[in-house]
Amino acid sequence: MSTPLDAPDQGGVATLDRELEQLLNEELQEPGDHERFSHYVKKEKILESALTGKPVRALCGKKWTPGRDPEKFPVCPTCKEIYESMVG
Repeated sequence: MSTPLDAPDQGGVATLDRELEQLLNEELQEPGDHERFSHYVKKEKILESALTGKPVRALCGKKWTPGRDPEKFPVCPTCKEIYESMVG
């Protein structure tokens, strides 16, 4: 049984427009500490953002639309501290 994520992208122009909008939004933001880190966000919120294009809010409070590979950035120290206080 396939899920919507298994289906090939059928977004067409709407998907391209959303991706372009995300790129423009990232370029218009002034670089700050938040842009230099990957942030902790609930998995279901990341999935929802990928499907709808809506921004997410990280544990540290940063709000943005994910579009970059989080593996390329160090973890936000504030997010990490909040997460560790929640689980341990």
